[in-house]
Amino acid sequence: MNILIINSGSSSIKFQLIQMPSEEMICSGLVERIGETDAVLNYKTKSVDLKQTHVIPTHKQGLQIIVDLLLDLENGVISNIKEIQAVGHRVVHGGNSFSNTALVTPEVKQKIQQYAPLAPLHNPSNLEGIYVAEEYFPFAKQIAVFDTAFHQTIPEKARKYAIPNNLYEDQDIQVYGFHGTSHKYVSEKAIEYLQLEKSKIISIHLGNGCSMTAIENGKSIDHSMGFAPTNGLIMGSRSGDIDHSIIFYLVDSLGYSLEEVNTLLTKESGMQGLTGSNDLRDIEKEAAKGNSECILALEMNAYRIKKFIGTYVAVMNGVDAIIFTAGIGENSSLIRKLACRDLDFFGIELDQTKNEERSQELREINSSTSKVKILVVPTNEELEIAKQAFALLT
Repeated sequence: MNILIINSGSSSIKFQLIQMPSEEMICSGLVERIGETDAVLNYKTKSVDLKQTHVIPTHKQGLQIIVDLLLDLENGVISNIKEIQAVGHRVVHGGNSFSNTALVTPEVKQKIQQYAPLAPLHNPSNLEGIYVAEEYFPFAKQIAVFDTAFHQTIPEKARKYAIPNNLYEDQDIQVYGFHGTSHKYVSEKAIEYLQLEKSKIISIHLGNGCSMTAIENGKSIDHSMGFAPTNGLIMGSRSGDIDHSIIFYLVDSLGYSLEEVNTLLTKESGMQGLTGSNDLRDIEKEAAKGNSECILALEMNAYRIKKFIGTYVAVMNGVDAIIFTAGIGENSSLIRKLACRDLDFFGIELDQTKNEERSQELREINSSTSKVKILVVPTNEELEIAKQAFALLT
């Protein structure tokens, strides 16, 4: 079975065509910097390695470019749309409606739309991906895999907010958790690598969106994001944790509308607000040149990660391993260095030489004397989605 995986992020689209159950990757690619004038398309097969620059203002146009490339006579990998039997979609917010992978139906699409206000940077683009895939691949089964599903095991004491009970019981206002597909995949890889029957793991997913999960014996028990994927760590354009009084001050005293506040906190804050860029690669380059705003932003970013490490060590009464994953987690040795600095009280000690090495494989970057393993685990949300989609269909 050929399964096309579409993983629409807030400013990117990852895609893979995977043959199941062999898990053979037929092609893969990434469209990044969507919405900017220098959007980049990377596309790989066994014989092709393309990198192109496009103007891609929306996710829909990015998806159309991907589908055209798959069918391209020279560089494509399929000659007929019927060669795609299923399309697996990453969907960020499934609320309490979905604890498992689901076959896409009109009702499922309605629910994804219903939760769009809670994930405004993601659910609309996730849903757009489904509509475009239905148009291009009408013979394929459409499968939705939800980021929130992995976090259904978070206990009530960590899931519930200290607000009136009826808002939890009647309106489902609670911690949902996100990046669950990634956290699930990398934690299972780490547990397999460490060969632990019982485990306490902190998974750190760092991309344009960032989150951390406390994982005990393979189950999510706490998570840095909450009702929507906006709080917790400092992100590319999202503020992360913020005193909610600031929202009232912006509205009541500074004259902001609620829509303007939402835009400010989700699209104009985080590293974007601190430095003028949401791309960590550019920020690190500027910091190396002595840009004080970029240097401070990187310190703030790492400081927030360290706070959650301390929190989750306390919650689990220990930790066996810390995982860095996703685009920044896997590639930024600087962020890993800053985030692990001065954590020797917890037995967390980084090996600077190992940290600077680059690899596409799971690897340890802790010192030989570190009591806690520090792992870089490349995430593969697309493979995890393919596995779940195949399991549902068979």
